[in-house]
Amino acid sequence: MALHYNLAKVYDISDNDSEFVLDIINLFVTEIPADMKNLKHGIKEKDFKQAYAYAHKIKPTLDMLGMKIAYEEILLVEDWTRREGKKKEIKETYRNIAEQVEKAVKEISKDFNLQT
Repeated sequence: MALHYNLAKVYDISDNDSEFVLDIINLFVTEIPADMKNLKHGIKEKDFKQAYAYAHKIKPTLDMLGMKIAYEEILLVEDWTRREGKKKEIKETYRNIAEQVEKAVKEISKDFNLQT
């Protein structure tokens, strides 16, 4: 049973196409961790354009995988980049998203026997 993600939207938009679902989860497992590192770098360096680009790229995947809290938090990151806020304002939010992504990657990898 999935605790850290929900594939209902993915199945819905794919008309229950299991191959499409596998493509989406493979993309999540392989690309999102690297995108998170790039987001972290953008935050650390206060490179607001980079941080925004990666937050914006990650956002639809979090929504599609039913990761509601992480989705809400990535919206906060986008807002932070627009305001060009202080790093300390967003560090904890980033950590929360990263933790949720890590848990989801581990769970999906286990559930679908993927190598990460």
